[in-house]
Amino acid sequence: MFHRIRRRAKEPCEAQRRFAELHAQLQDQVPPGFGVRAPEPELAAPAAVGDDFLPPELRVPSHDQLSGRMMPWKQPLFLDSEMAACAECGAYRDWLILSTRGEIWLRCRAGHQQQETRIDTAWYNRHSGPADATHATFEECLRHLGH
Repeated sequence: MFHRIRRRAKEPCEAQRRFAELHAQLQDQVPPGFGVRAPEPELAAPAAVGDDFLPPELRVPSHDQLSGRMMPWKQPLFLDSEMAACAECGAYRDWLILSTRGEIWLRCRAGHQQQETRIDTAWYNRHSGPADATHATFEECLRHLGH
C-alpha cells in the first residue's frame, strides 16, 4: 500500500505541471511600469491657518489654572488597612477629598479639615471622575457638592 503512495508522490500532479508551465511563460516578462520613475508630486498651496480651538465657553481650565479640585467620598475611606476618621468629631464617612498644591485634605460633613499624608495626588487622580463644574470660590464648590 505504501509503495503506491510513494509512486504517486514521485510524479508531479496536474497543478504542479500547470504552475511550472505558467512560470516558464512569465519568466522573462516585466510588469508594466516597473523601473519607470514615479512623477514628482505637485506641491499644494498652504492651507489657510484658522483658529482650531474650542470656543471659550467650552474650554476646560488646565490644572495650573485651578487652585484645587475636590470630590465627594460617601463611603468610609480605608487607608493602609485603617479607616480614616475626623480628628475632631470622629466622622468616618461622607468626606470631601480636596487636592490642592500637591497636598490632599479630608473635610468632614461638620467642616473640619485635616491633611491626609497617606493619599497622594496620583491616588486622587485615579479615583476622581471627570469634573462636572468649575467654581470661582471654595464656598460655591462646597454648595455645589452639598456641604
